[in-house]
Amino acid sequence: MPYWSLYLEGQGYSYLQIATLMATIQLTKIVAPSVWGYIGDRTGHRVRLVRFGAIFGSLFFAGVFLEPGFYGLLLVMLVFTFFWNAILPLYEVITLRVLGKHRDKYGKVRLWGSVGFIGAVALVGGLLELVEIQYLPWLLLPVFAGIAVSAFLVPSERGERKQQSAPVGSLKAIVTHPAVIAFFAMNFLLQVSHGAYYTFFSIHLEQHGYGKLAIGLLWSLGVIAEIGLFLIMHRLSRRFSVRQVVLGALVLTMIRWGLIAELTSVLPVLIFAQLLHAASYGALHAVSVQYIQGFFGKHHHGQGQALYSGLTFGAGGALGAWLSGFLVDGFSTSAAFWGGAAAMALAIIVTWRGLQPPEPQLAH
Repeated sequence: MPYWSLYLEGQGYSYLQIATLMATIQLTKIVAPSVWGYIGDRTGHRVRLVRFGAIFGSLFFAGVFLEPGFYGLLLVMLVFTFFWNAILPLYEVITLRVLGKHRDKYGKVRLWGSVGFIGAVALVGGLLELVEIQYLPWLLLPVFAGIAVSAFLVPSERGERKQQSAPVGSLKAIVTHPAVIAFFAMNFLLQVSHGAYYTFFSIHLEQHGYGKLAIGLLWSLGVIAEIGLFLIMHRLSRRFSVRQVVLGALVLTMIRWGLIAELTSVLPVLIFAQLLHAASYGALHAVSVQYIQGFFGKHHHGQGQALYSGLTFGAGGALGAWLSGFLVDGFSTSAAFWGGAAAMALAIIVTWRGLQPPEPQLAH
C-alpha cells in the first residue's frame, strides 16, 4: 500500500508509530501463511481458503473507519493482514501446480498481478490529487472488495491432499540443510533491506517535493520494470545460472538503495533506481519461488511457501520496518536507505558463501 504511510503521517502518528503499524503488515506473514499453508496442504481446498481470506480481510479492514487510535488501529491491521496474507502464498501454490512442468512460465502469469497493482496505484494517486489523504481508506475498500469478488472467478478445483505419512525428504531435513538455510538467510536480509522502501519511500519522496500522483507513478514504474523482468525471466534462466542471477540482482539492489538515499532529487537517477526494482523484487522473487519448488517438492510445497513468506517477507520485512523507523526518527529517511544497502552487503556475503541449487533428493 504505497500511500498508507502518508495516510498515517497525516493522522499525526510519529515515525516510530508509523514503522510499527507498517511492520504489522509484514509481521502477520510470520504466522498467517504457515497456518493457511498447513490447512491448504491438508485439505486441498486452496481456492476456498483464498476466498475466505479475501472476504474476511475486507470486512476487518472496515475497522479503520472507527478511528480507533494507535492501539486500536494496530489491532485492526493485525487481524486484517492475518486474513489478507493468506491469499498470495496460496495463489503461488495454485499457480505452480497448474503450470506443472512449465513453471519457468511463472513470470508471465505473475505479471498480471503487477498490472493490477499499477492500475490501482495510478488510479488512487490521481484521486488523491483531488481529495485529502484522510479519504484513502474509502478509496481502498472498493479495491479490497473487488479482489474478494474476483476470487470467486477462480475455478474451485480440489488439489491433492497431503498424506499423513511423511515422505523420505522430511520437512525437518529440508529446512536444516545448509543450502536451504543460506536461501532463507539471503531472503531475510533482502526483506530487511526493503524495510525503508515499503515504510518510508512515499514519505521520502514527499519530503523531496514529489506530489501524490508522481509518487504513485514512481511506484508504478518499479512494477513496470518488474513486469518486463517477468516476461524475460525464462530467457535469463537459460543464459545464466541461478547463482549468477541472484548475485547480480543483490548487487543491483544495494546500488538502488544508495541512489535513493542520496540522489532522490535527480529525477533521471530516481527513475533508474526504480527500474532496478526488476532486480530487487522481480528476479529474486521469481528465482525464489522456483527454489521453493525445488527444495520442498510437492509434499511440502505449501509449507515451504509459507516458510518463505513468513521468515523473509514476515520476519525480515517487520524487522526492516522497525529498524528503518529508528533510523528515520534519529537521523533521516536517507539513513534508513543506507541501512538497507548495508543489509544487502551482508546478503551478498551469505549468497556467495552458501547458496547452492536445490538438491533433488531433498524434496522426494
